[in-house]
Formats: sequence, C-alpha cells, structure tokens
Amino acid sequence: MTGLSLKGLKKTFERGTPNQKTALDGVTLEAAKGDFITVLGSNGAGKSTLFNAILGKFRLDRGKIILDGEDITHQKDYRRALNIGCLYQDPLRGTAPNLTIEENLALAYTRKASRSFFAVNRRDSEYFKELLRSLDLGLEDRLKTRMGLLSGGQRQAASLLMATIAEPKLLLLDEHTAALDPATAQKVLALTQRIVSERSLTCLMITHNMQSALALGNRTIVMDSGKIVLDVSGDERDGMTVSQLIARFQEYAGRMLDNDRILLG
Repeated sequence: MTGLSLKGLKKTFERGTPNQKTALDGVTLEAAKGDFITVLGSNGAGKSTLFNAILGKFRLDRGKIILDGEDITHQKDYRRALNIGCLYQDPLRGTAPNLTIEENLALAYTRKASRSFFAVNRRDSEYFKELLRSLDLGLEDRLKTRMGLLSGGQRQAASLLMATIAEPKLLLLDEHTAALDPATAQKVLALTQRIVSERSLTCLMITHNMQSALALGNRTIVMDSGKIVLDVSGDERDGMTVSQLIARFQEYAGRMLDNDRILLG
C-alpha cells in the first residue's frame, strides 16, 4: 500500500511515576497516497506526539508505522527524514538563518539528489528560481539573501519549498501558520494546498483553526486523550460547518464539550 499506515500506536511517558501519561492510546490510521488530512484536538490530545512518533523521536511501546509499504517503526529518525518533510509553527525552526535562500534550498534538495554535502550548480539555481517564482512573493530575485532576513511569512513559504523539494513520501505540518498574521497565514495555506495537490503528497496538518480544518484537504480527524475519536471525509465532510463538526464530535465522544476544549484546549 502506498501512503501511511499506523497500526495500534501506543506510548506512555514516565511509566510507573505519579506523572505517568498515556500520550498515544492505540492510534490506527490509514492514509492513502494523496490524502490531505487535517488534525484537530485540544492541547494534550496527542497531535504533536503522533507526529513525533512518525518522525522517530522516541520508541513506541507498541504498534507499527508503515510508509509506502516499508515498515519504519524501528528506523532511525535521520533515515526517516529522507522521506518525510516536516514544517513547524516557528518560522525560525528548520532553516539555517545565516545561509542564503539558495543554500537552504540546496541543503534540502540534496536529500533527493545526493547524500553528500551540497554544491549548487547553475541548473539547480534556475530550478530554485522557478520554484520561488511560483510562490509569487518576489523571492526568485533574492536567492543570495540570508534566510534570517526574510519576514515570517516569506520564511515559512520558503520552508514549505524546503520540506517538499526532495519529493517526500509524507509531509507533516505542525501548526505551520499559527505564528503568522491572518492575511499571511491564508496565503501560506493556499500555497500549501496547491503544492500538496500538484505533487500528490500524503499530508497530515495539525491546526487549531476549525474552519481551515474543514476547508483544506479531503479529510479531518479529531484526537482526544491520545485517540482518534472522529474521522470525517467524503459526503459527510463536504459542506460541513464548524457547528456541525462540534456536534458530531460531541455525539461521538458521548459528552458535552465547548468550543474552547476543541479549538484551544
């Protein structure tokens, strides 16, 4: 199967202590190639822990992670990074601020082109310019500009290219527009939708914006207490309003939860 398969992921931190917490409680998910899944849930629901499990940041207590038919459950995180792109909330994270845009893109591109240190040639530079031009932010003429001098929105857009330039098998977006102003966030989300669609990427995107969760991608899941408690797609999701999503979640969970519990935690 191409895509991502999570089978019964279980992780408990600080087991046997007063601080014991089950962060993932039997998470199972099948995401086909090209699925763009938005992920909702309160703080502590397990969203970021799920991403860190996929990225190999810790050893699972139980479960399997299959990516494009390959079992990567015990694969080292640096090996997974060759096939998994990731973008975080902080525009400063995941880039080298003292290197130029061109050098940052080259570092990311070598995951596909070579595992040796990068060397930018003229053909690569033209390719990078073409990619930057597609962002419509005027960055194609600023290849030699240091990443640290870009605005938050420009840097996040460039980081999105870095995360996808090596054509990963999976793209993880961890609230990647949360630190941006609303107008810039909308532009980066539009770029995200376009890039994921054009490249048929399998993508999981954590967000606290319920409207965006329903407007983007083809599927929405809600996590609570380390479990996926709601999974909506297709006709059920098409045209669904935020109020209907909340009502659906309340029905599934069997208890009343106000908007803040889901949206902000």
